[in-house]
Amino acid sequence: MSDALDDFDDFALPEPPAGGDFPMGALDQAGIDALFGDVGGPQKPRSGLKAVIESDVISYERLPMLEVVYDRMVRAFSTSMRNLTSDAIDVSIEEVSSIRFGDFINRIALPAMIGVFRVEEWRNYGLITVESTLIYSVVDALLGGRKGGGPTVIDGRGFTGIETGLVARMLNLALSDLSAAMQPITTATMALERVETSPRFASIAGATNICTIATLRVDMDGRGGCINVLLPYATIEPVRYTLSQRFMGETLGPDNIWGSHMASEIRRTEVSVDVVLGEASLTLGDVQSLAVGGIIPLGKRPDEPVELHVGGVALARAQIGQRCNNIAVRLSTDIDKGPLS
Repeated sequence: MSDALDDFDDFALPEPPAGGDFPMGALDQAGIDALFGDVGGPQKPRSGLKAVIESDVISYERLPMLEVVYDRMVRAFSTSMRNLTSDAIDVSIEEVSSIRFGDFINRIALPAMIGVFRVEEWRNYGLITVESTLIYSVVDALLGGRKGGGPTVIDGRGFTGIETGLVARMLNLALSDLSAAMQPITTATMALERVETSPRFASIAGATNICTIATLRVDMDGRGGCINVLLPYATIEPVRYTLSQRFMGETLGPDNIWGSHMASEIRRTEVSVDVVLGEASLTLGDVQSLAVGGIIPLGKRPDEPVELHVGGVALARAQIGQRCNNIAVRLSTDIDKGPLS
């Protein structure tokens, strides 16, 4: 206890006025900062690896086709919500950006519902969150509450099973519309796995992983709220190149030009075709003893097919004969793409 008092004596507090006691409110901002250890002034700039890790600036790749997907989803989701609630509903996109997963989890305003969904083709997960104001508005509309009205009062209580089931219906519609919007670009079947109310149980990525986030605003006659769809970059990695294109079906022109040029040049390339009448194995002594008029047996009959070789690779079989007083061969099989067996 004495050590704590000694430490407390080290703080520099303003001197009381000469006339008497220390008046209430005389502790200025400098004294408060000194009391709580905040010395004020500019902070020492971070450098090295710490500056990279703790940097708030996120450098991310723009995904134009993903923005097109969300725009298509919004139009379909508006119709789905009208059919679900029989109410006048307007859905719009507020923002499509990138964020670290840890920052997204920390900024979720509770109470909220967090849907964890799986993309079967990508074998990974994403999150879809619903604000509490939209939850109460949708539940009120589905259970026959009054339309319109003032802002919803948030009581901070936990959600019941009925409320979770009703909101899960809305989340399934949103994921179904997102899958349909993604279909012209790539096949993505998104299925809701579970609905959580605590961010701790919805961790699908590391705190520093970069994610894409789309914020959708749902208005229901003065009520409503926001839906956030989060996809980690690790999830969209299989289709990241497709989503980074500026328009659907985009291809690079130079690749097609060079491909056509190479194909035409290959077709005009001259190759030497060897007709192999037969093969025989001779010892070095037999080769040395060869003379004019000697006979090398090949083990072939005149009517047997011969092989056509290109670069030492057998590609086809043919029959040997004559045409216009020239030795010729006629193909008896098609050209194989690989060596003959």
